[in-house]
Amino acid sequence: MKKKNILWLILNSIFLVVFNAIFFTLGDGGEYKASVWISYGFIHFAYLMLLLTPKLIRSSKSAAVFGFSIYSISATFFLIEFVIGLTFILISPESIKATFITQLCFAGLYGIMLISHLLSNEYTADAEEKRQVQIAYVKDASVKLKGLLESIDNKEAKKKVERVYDAISSSPVKSHPKLAQTENRILQSINDLERAAVTTGNKEEIISIANSLLSSVNERNSLLKTCY
Repeated sequence: MKKKNILWLILNSIFLVVFNAIFFTLGDGGEYKASVWISYGFIHFAYLMLLLTPKLIRSSKSAAVFGFSIYSISATFFLIEFVIGLTFILISPESIKATFITQLCFAGLYGIMLISHLLSNEYTADAEEKRQVQIAYVKDASVKLKGLLESIDNKEAKKKVERVYDAISSSPVKSHPKLAQTENRILQSINDLERAAVTTGNKEEIISIANSLLSSVNERNSLLKTCY
């Protein structure tokens, strides 16, 4: 185990060690009423959820934002539960009803807020991933064509490829699942164009592929308008 992980484990264990040491020391061997044990359990549950919070955060560009909101909810729940649970431990009521119902309600409210935020974060992360995929088509195609232009010497062929580059770089980054096949065909044609330019340098072949590419790009952009 790495030293950093060991230090985090020690840090996370400090509260549990101190709390349990005090709890069992003051309890004369752990002789507590049922209401006290309920509070004891809820406090540990709240702290466990605080420790598990990092595992609930989805990896994405907004992970820091997601983490802050989820951490805030878990930390607030732990602090509230700690105060309420500690109060019931000190009061030590005979009946478990008030103790259980009060803390169960707060735990339920925490669950609702946590799951609501997790769902919201999932939708946001999915939208970000979709956005990145959409941008990737135009970005990747433009970068490939720009690099390809430098390897074409024939002016006529180069002009044709420049037209394709201008058409793709000015294309909307928005996409749609219905366009996946067309976009993949365009990217494949760019690879074919790259092979033709680098391997053979045949002017007619380059112009032919470029013309086909330009038609596919225009087709893709026209289909996009019908998707929204």
